Amino acid sequence: MARGKAKRAKSKPAGKAKAKAKGSVKTSKAKLAKAAKPIELYYWPTPNGFKISIMLEECRLPYILMPVNISKGEQFKPDFLKFSPNNRMPAIIDPDRPGGRPVSIFESGAILQYLGRKTGKFYPSDERARVEVEQWLFWQMGGLGPMAGQVHHFKNYARETIPYAIARFVDEVNRLYGVMNTRLKDREFLAGKYSIADMACVGWANGWERQGQDINQFPHFKRWLETVKARPAVKRGMALGLGDAQQLLRQVRGFGWSW
Repeated sequence: MARGKAKRAKSKPAGKAKAKAKGSVKTSKAKLAKAAKPIELYYWPTPNGFKISIMLEECRLPYILMPVNISKGEQFKPDFLKFSPNNRMPAIIDPDRPGGRPVSIFESGAILQYLGRKTGKFYPSDERARVEVEQWLFWQMGGLGPMAGQVHHFKNYARETIPYAIARFVDEVNRLYGVMNTRLKDREFLAGKYSIADMACVGWANGWERQGQDINQFPHFKRWLETVKARPAVKRGMALGLGDAQQLLRQVRGFGWSW
């Protein structure tokens, strides 16, 4: 009897606990379903596109891939231009905003900052730390990206060979990698801690060979590149749609500059 009573006494709270646990799971699922409004990512697998796919993967944000095939001129479609008026990808539409009004953003740097503010990740709130991130983010936006893009175009895609243009931009990218190498001499990442600045640079830096560079000239840069590329989220972000891009490279010329 005593054992029977003990079992009944135990089974009752257990049942309640189980019911409560089920209720909690349902509540959590309901909250998750309500919160999980995926971001629409307008994307093609290029160094600029990788910035955003990496950030989304790092933050584990739900997103829907909306391919923008730049070889077919899909970036010029009127519906796309409504929220990306510079006819460039990537762009995002985030429906998960207060009041239910979606937010659309173009320009990869602006998207990275937005996602950093939204999640509180990889973009510090402390002003001094934030400035460190921002200056290297804009260094990429105004320097590394455009200059490496010009190398890709004149060295690999231009319909005629222009030695001056090739030398001009290869030398400038070499200088920029030298700047990165010096910066990374005494720190693991560009802003000290891993941030959106590193995400902005890795896709472009990964093309060093096609940009006519010798990575062994930049040992700190090389170490940084290997470290960033080893991150699981970076691997996933840089693999997104890659098969489509490789097929495109075999078929199309002349779009490298718009990366």
